[in-house]
Amino acid sequence: MLGGRTLGQRWMVGADPDFLAGEAIEARAGGPRAVAAVAVLLPLCLTLAQCGKAPSAGVMANLQASGDTFDERFPAPHFNDRFPTAKESFVQLPPAEARSRPAAAEPASVRVASLRPQAVYERAPVQQELTTLVSLKSSAFPYLGNNPRTDTPFLNVSNDGRRGHRGPGGRVYWQDETYNDNRTLIHIPRHFDARKPGVIVVFFHGNGATLERDVRDRQLVPQQISESAVNAVLLAPQLAVDAADSSAGKFWQPGGLKRFMAESAERLAQLYGDPASAKAFASMPVVIVGYSGGYVPAAWSLQVGGLGSRVRGVFLLDAVYGELDKFASWIENNRSAFFVSSYTHYTKRRDQELMRMLRDRGISVAEDMDRPLQPGSVVFVETPEGITHRDYVTQAWTELPVKEVLVKMAESPALIRIAAGSSAR
Repeated sequence: MLGGRTLGQRWMVGADPDFLAGEAIEARAGGPRAVAAVAVLLPLCLTLAQCGKAPSAGVMANLQASGDTFDERFPAPHFNDRFPTAKESFVQLPPAEARSRPAAAEPASVRVASLRPQAVYERAPVQQELTTLVSLKSSAFPYLGNNPRTDTPFLNVSNDGRRGHRGPGGRVYWQDETYNDNRTLIHIPRHFDARKPGVIVVFFHGNGATLERDVRDRQLVPQQISESAVNAVLLAPQLAVDAADSSAGKFWQPGGLKRFMAESAERLAQLYGDPASAKAFASMPVVIVGYSGGYVPAAWSLQVGGLGSRVRGVFLLDAVYGELDKFASWIENNRSAFFVSSYTHYTKRRDQELMRMLRDRGISVAEDMDRPLQPGSVVFVETPEGITHRDYVTQAWTELPVKEVLVKMAESPALIRIAAGSSAR
């Protein structure tokens, strides 16, 4: 039971899977909407700092109704990191406080990631683990373009100057509450060294999520990156804030992922402590991880994101609710990369359909994770009854599945050889 309803009731068994994915995939975690409550201040944060007051409804209406371009309305300097309110404060938790069980001991040795960066330089790794929120202009939201599914404006509702999005289920989410947070969770483990082969993990969260409450504290994604001991860093952009919505925002746009990675490289270098490392971050291979409703930005990033062969792997966590053609095409056209999808009974039908599509194209499919990931590995892993969708990022076929996939990736010498000669198209 969760919130007075069974998991089956919360998932509305029998409803259309695409509707479930877009509007009600993940059970809501509950708790305050602190992030959404202050996100409306983001575009005006620097100018308002001098005024000492929040924008009026008239100011917001004028901004929303203007015909200016996005760059004109939100110039780059307005995207500096925000100073969170007391309710929103992103507290840096020591590892022992990040989850109920004791933190894992510092790894005796670091697994060199199986994917080699294209540039190296001489600098010692960071001495302290870093997990923080950074505002990025190229993150998913705010988004003022069209919904590619309908070729109509994404913000399709207006009420007294307030703009919002009405999804397929009929519910309206407002821009100032749900689609106005441009922050990304960045995690750099203590052992990370940009001089060595490394990888950037891009994590697309599911529905009803915020970066601090869910991605960091409940799903433990930064901790899984650290505990893998793989030479990897994490980028997790905020999608729709605490909402049953899988919209991809700017990741719908051609080149959206490429722009996000280019901007992130500069910020990673700043946080790492050496601007010269930006060149290494800008060429590091990428592994995309999509959980639940995160399948939408994952699929569109593969199809139109513009990174080409820099994307060396995809890992979907109970996330094949649609976009099967996009996933199948990427797998077929990237035979030196790996693809892993683990699933519960909620997504079993779609995962089996994707397996059939791939086998019809002559692509070999494995159905276990008992061996290292090889170039071209395509793996589907069914998880038993009793594994819940809500906890799937920490408990799938194994505990801490993101960590497990990174370890399997790092175990493959063949992937090292393939990646060493690859370059982004």
